[in-house]
Amino acid sequence: MRYFEDFKVGEVIESGTRTINKDEIMAFAREFDPQPFHTDEATARETMYGGLIASGWHSGSLMMRLFYESLFRDCASMGSPGIDELRWLKPVRPGDTLRLRTTVLEVIESRSKPDRGLVRNFCELLNQGGEVVMTLKPVNFVARRPAGYAGASSQTR
Repeated sequence: MRYFEDFKVGEVIESGTRTINKDEIMAFAREFDPQPFHTDEATARETMYGGLIASGWHSGSLMMRLFYESLFRDCASMGSPGIDELRWLKPVRPGDTLRLRTTVLEVIESRSKPDRGLVRNFCELLNQGGEVVMTLKPVNFVARRPAGYAGASSQTR
């Protein structure tokens, strides 16, 4: 288990990859963001994007999955009060393989709640060509290590 004390400013955590396909893009968009450049290939070709692209919210959902798998699956996460500076920089297209690079920006002890701290990260979602397609800065509450915890003092990722 990774606790608040295990996060170090400047640490970089890399995720595995996830490839997105046309059917996933269209299914997500039909349900949550039915703009034609997400749902209709012919119409999408006539837009400024020149073809079908994933909804930014779909990209964000994929980023969250990679964030969870690479960092918070084995973490004493207590949730999040929000994110800052969400940016969609390049379209995500069918066949793109995405990965996440997370850099720890700040590790802040809570003054009012001694059982936790705040961890601020900078997340970059990259495609197979290494292009950054999306960025955001999440803020997460992370539990402090329990008193008397006998586990390792830090984890290497």
